[in-house]
Amino acid sequence: MGQGNSQVKITAQDRSILDLKLQRDKLKKYQVRIQTVLDREQEIAKEALKAGNKKKALTALRQRKYQENLLEQTDNQLETLQKLVSSIEYSLIEKDVLFGLKQGNAVLKELNKEMDLDMVEQLLSDTAEGVAYQNEVNEMLSNKMSAADEEEVLAELAALQAEQLSRACPCLPAVPIGNLPERVDAISEPEPAPEPEPEPERRQAIAA
Repeated sequence: MGQGNSQVKITAQDRSILDLKLQRDKLKKYQVRIQTVLDREQEIAKEALKAGNKKKALTALRQRKYQENLLEQTDNQLETLQKLVSSIEYSLIEKDVLFGLKQGNAVLKELNKEMDLDMVEQLLSDTAEGVAYQNEVNEMLSNKMSAADEEEVLAELAALQAEQLSRACPCLPAVPIGNLPERVDAISEPEPAPEPEPEPERRQAIAA
């Protein structure tokens, strides 16, 4: 399946920035060419002096000075173009940021309209009424149940809590459910039996 060609929209601002960058690049190339001429004129002046041709050396140095003035002007123009390009690019970024802030403020206003103060207060009031109603129902149910029913309900609640706790941490020992066994007193040791008394005849024999 073929995909449609996505075309990027080029604005007039993009074209202006592109033209400025092209001019900047041309000035940079011109600077390189001028620097080459400067180096060449200096070599010509040195060679002319060695040959004893002072006039030719002076002409070469004058031409070099003229090229230096051109290079300085080019530097100024290049600096101006660079500042202009940077300013335009920064302005475009600032424009996008302002547009984003504008959109954000619009969304925030819409949210504020949906969540106005009266609506928040009503929501808090409804929540408070719901809590009060739940407390009232609990109190009413508690009054209608006997003490035994209440104990059974509390025991069932404790069992559910113990089950959830054991699932959350299986390493803990299980909590006993129901009433604990009654305390058994320690078994007392049997008292020693008294020794039997001697028979009467045996007593008399012993006495004789």
